[in-house]
Amino acid sequence: MAKVHVKKGDTVVVLSGKDRGKKGKVLKVLPKKGVAIVEGVNMATKHRRPSPKFPQGGIIHQEMPLNTSKLMVVCGKCGAPTRIGHTFLADGTKVRTCKKCGEVIDK
Repeated sequence: MAKVHVKKGDTVVVLSGKDRGKKGKVLKVLPKKGVAIVEGVNMATKHRRPSPKFPQGGIIHQEMPLNTSKLMVVCGKCGAPTRIGHTFLADGTKVRTCKKCGEVIDK
């Protein structure tokens, strides 16, 4: 199982590939595979056959997983892509912080 630095709900920017520079919200993280699905990034076209669940069939567009090494978290305060640091609060809880401004990223 790979250590993943992104969580569901984070805003991330893509560092490399055809979608380089795009920002989006993380919809799902699969830590065993080391991938994440980001809203509006790495879109694929799927042709769906009509079925009881999807009666009209047709062409749909959906997000495909991206390797988490290609993603960098965007800080909510300074708005810049940043590396993640870890600090301990006074009550002993470990939180993720922005390496640029020091702001706590976890809500």
